[in-house]
Amino acid sequence: MGSYEKVLITGASSGIGRAMALWWARRGATVWATARRTKNLDELAAQGEGRIKPVAMDVAKEAETVAQIQAIDAECGGLDLVIANAGVGGATPAGRTDWAALEPVFRTNVTGAIATISAVLPRMVQRGHGHVAGISSLVAWNPYGANSAYCASKACLSMFLDCVALDLHGSKVKVTCIEPGFVVSEMTDRTRGKVPMPFIASTEAAADRYGRAILRGQQKIAWPTVHAFGSLLLKLMPGPLYRAVTGGAARAQVKDLPQ
Repeated sequence: MGSYEKVLITGASSGIGRAMALWWARRGATVWATARRTKNLDELAAQGEGRIKPVAMDVAKEAETVAQIQAIDAECGGLDLVIANAGVGGATPAGRTDWAALEPVFRTNVTGAIATISAVLPRMVQRGHGHVAGISSLVAWNPYGANSAYCASKACLSMFLDCVALDLHGSKVKVTCIEPGFVVSEMTDRTRGKVPMPFIASTEAAADRYGRAILRGQQKIAWPTVHAFGSLLLKLMPGPLYRAVTGGAARAQVKDLPQ
């Protein structure tokens, strides 16, 4: 395991977070797996060969999140790796979405994620050792209709991590920004059939890719590669063509929402 013996992961009750908790535990790390759904965490811990510690945590409660993570950091003698994975999504079409619907997305994906990372980052710098990572998304690269909150929140997280990496360049604290494409999860399950998801990757394959990127000290990984390439092509499209290509998916997501 080398220097990654004590790992904390938020949003570990399902999807990428759950798969990454198992990935690190199977490589000998002690993993503090946090989420709101404690029943799911208990089931996860039962598969962790005694290496997964379930922790009830709601990252949208930022001050409590910081206090909890700092307490774990102090108790274990210093976390080696913190992964801000917790995230929420959902259609937020302009003109039909108020602040009550927007706030949970930004509280979880932006302030919750940043609270998670910043809780121990200064301590890692003082110790001269540590690694922080955040699960952003390829939607940070382009705007998508009916997804203003999710796209903006992930763009903010990617930029935050890029800036932190720039600040810490040359130090012994590493930063990894992870930008997944389509990966099997509860979130993608909710929109499959409405949004085309070609070449969707398994959760286990994603956890392996992202875990190895962290071990390499890679600053950014956008994977699956096919989705990163597709996002790049979309970015290069002229506006009218872009809207024509992406408009159908936006309309499909809005179709079943209450008026």
